[in-house]
Amino acid sequence: MRTSSPGAVGDASPLRVAETFLSLQGESTWAGLPCFFIRLAGCNLDCRDCDTRAARDPGVGRDAAIADLVAAARASGVPLAEVTGGEPLAQAGTPALCRALVAAGLTVLVETNGSLPLGDLPPEAIRIMDVKSPSSGMAERLRPANFAELRPQDEVKFVLADRADFDHACRILREHRLAERTGKLLFSPAWGRLDPAGLAAWILAERLPVRLQLQLHKILWGPDCQGR
Repeated sequence: MRTSSPGAVGDASPLRVAETFLSLQGESTWAGLPCFFIRLAGCNLDCRDCDTRAARDPGVGRDAAIADLVAAARASGVPLAEVTGGEPLAQAGTPALCRALVAAGLTVLVETNGSLPLGDLPPEAIRIMDVKSPSSGMAERLRPANFAELRPQDEVKFVLADRADFDHACRILREHRLAERTGKLLFSPAWGRLDPAGLAAWILAERLPVRLQLQLHKILWGPDCQGR
């Protein structure tokens, strides 16, 4: 008989998990903090520069019960957990997983591509919405209604490969008044495609209320790092 961790949902359907690992958080305003990652398998998008392409396959990895994932997060010894993918909201069990992680006393981050509804996530979970740029080929898949559901604790991230991506992100900031919804706005240069100093210059020239973000895990362990 499995012994459930506090807050775990022992009888819920298992989730398909590409990998779990302990690392430093590489992105978001939580960058640099130790974090336990639960990377779920499967994604509804096909971005040109996806850096977790192996996790796009919904059949990769293993089935895992929510109780076991919560137990692994607790055993990691750190209070921060991120549910990511792939696209975590593509699996119906993700909100239940997040509720169980919250009930276990963890701070929970959910990184989503913004194409699927956010509403089923527990209010305690911090949403990090990765808004796709034109260079990704997936910009038209954005669900604009998600912006209305953002709270001050949530974050919006733009990965930019060129000036067209930057201008597109600026339009979204203005049209959806994102600085009024959350002050946690992140502009990140696509690895190897946009000079970070050039992006910094554009941000300063436009006086944008955004944070320049570099992918810490790639700086530490290289662009092809897995399980880090």
